[in-house]
Amino acid sequence: MTTREKPQRRRPTQERRENVFRGKSTSRENSNANYNYGQEQDKLERGQDQRRSPGGNKVTRGIEPNGESGRSWFHPWHFIRICWSSSSHVAQWTNVLWPFTIAAMVLHFGYHDLHMWIFITAYIGMVPAANLVGFAGQELARKIPKVLGVILEVTFGSIVEIILFMVLISEGDKNVPVIQAAILGSILANMLLCLGACFFVGGVYYPQQTFHEAISEVGSNLMLVAGLGLVIPTIYYNSLQGRPAYIDPSRLEFETKRISYAAAIVLLVAFIMYLWFQIRSHHSLFEDILEADEERDHDRHRDLAKAKLTLFESINALIIALTFVSFMAVVLVQQIEYIVLEHNVSDHFMGLILVPVVEKVSEHLTAVDEAYDNQMNFALAHILGSSIQTALLNTPLVVLVGWGLGTNMSMNFELFDAVVLILAIIVVGNFLRDEKSDYLEGALCVFVYILIAVTAYYYPNPIHVQEEIAHLAAEAAGGGGH
Repeated sequence: MTTREKPQRRRPTQERRENVFRGKSTSRENSNANYNYGQEQDKLERGQDQRRSPGGNKVTRGIEPNGESGRSWFHPWHFIRICWSSSSHVAQWTNVLWPFTIAAMVLHFGYHDLHMWIFITAYIGMVPAANLVGFAGQELARKIPKVLGVILEVTFGSIVEIILFMVLISEGDKNVPVIQAAILGSILANMLLCLGACFFVGGVYYPQQTFHEAISEVGSNLMLVAGLGLVIPTIYYNSLQGRPAYIDPSRLEFETKRISYAAAIVLLVAFIMYLWFQIRSHHSLFEDILEADEERDHDRHRDLAKAKLTLFESINALIIALTFVSFMAVVLVQQIEYIVLEHNVSDHFMGLILVPVVEKVSEHLTAVDEAYDNQMNFALAHILGSSIQTALLNTPLVVLVGWGLGTNMSMNFELFDAVVLILAIIVVGNFLRDEKSDYLEGALCVFVYILIAVTAYYYPNPIHVQEEIAHLAAEAAGGGGH
């Protein structure tokens, strides 16, 4: 084909934009453009059947080349082998913990009195189940466009959190302090512990890592706005608490809940706009950034050559993983009251530290592995995306469900949690501003998280919980005297 005959590879949207800025085109120009566009469409349609995956397999229609497995339906041996290999060596080692998942089920049904052992085995058993959710979501995300795939991965990672929140809120008002602490604790674990681990691991292997401002700026700015939206009911309550001249205490709590419901609706609308921004209006920008990030992966050739799950196997893996996660969540939640009352573990430490660490384990492992591969844009997309989903989706959902169930669930968080959250968002935003990271910044983030964890451990329980603990201690002492 000569140079004159070769059509220009331009998207129809680009041609339309050029026509708008050029003014009206002649009929000859329009017919030539339509002819060229028709040739391009014919080539694309013929090319759909000739695409090959990096492994040399013919690509199934509707599947992205990087997600093509070369197989169809379900093959038990391949399914088990691929799920066991997981997404990285660290994630693979979590599969060794599956016996704890089985042990938690056995103890739950056969040994009801072993509360501490049930809690420990369910807590550890949640890790491999959550990791399988993350891996199955990652396999499914490979089969669709990159931006949508990252959002889907983050969403499946958040499903563990949503399930845990819904199980907690179904138990009534007694778990509201744990949920409120877990909401902010989840964001803190992402932005300090996970991001710090990514910066540190990446900084050990690379002197300095860089990332795109579109990922860091949009994510950190949206997190600051979301954090402000979360703590407004808390600021309102604490500003008027102890001032009966302004408002009656019972009326204050009622109005705080109403403000929380309004904030939940606004945050949900903001989440929908965030999705539209990433998936539709600015899709091409994020797609280009993530594609360029893939090229920075030093072991990408090995990752592409790995065996992959089929679409049917990915869906089945998700169903199996979510079943185990849901069961572990139920078992774990049933033991929280015993751990708080009998072993004097504060609601705050349980919600702010223990629950978020285990519920976000799959997200953390994925992000750290991406930082190790020098894919910082992917790592930030997972970390900031997960935090944004917690703030804009998971929190409004549990607040609105609590409203429907008639509980006292609201966004009236502890003042300590609210202040720490805003400070953490500001600190992380400053670290992201220069679009560079190193191991020192990562270590500092982790140190801040450790300080928060120590403080949460010594944070006192609410008065009614302290009274119940004292009552149980008095009963135990009286029983011992007899």
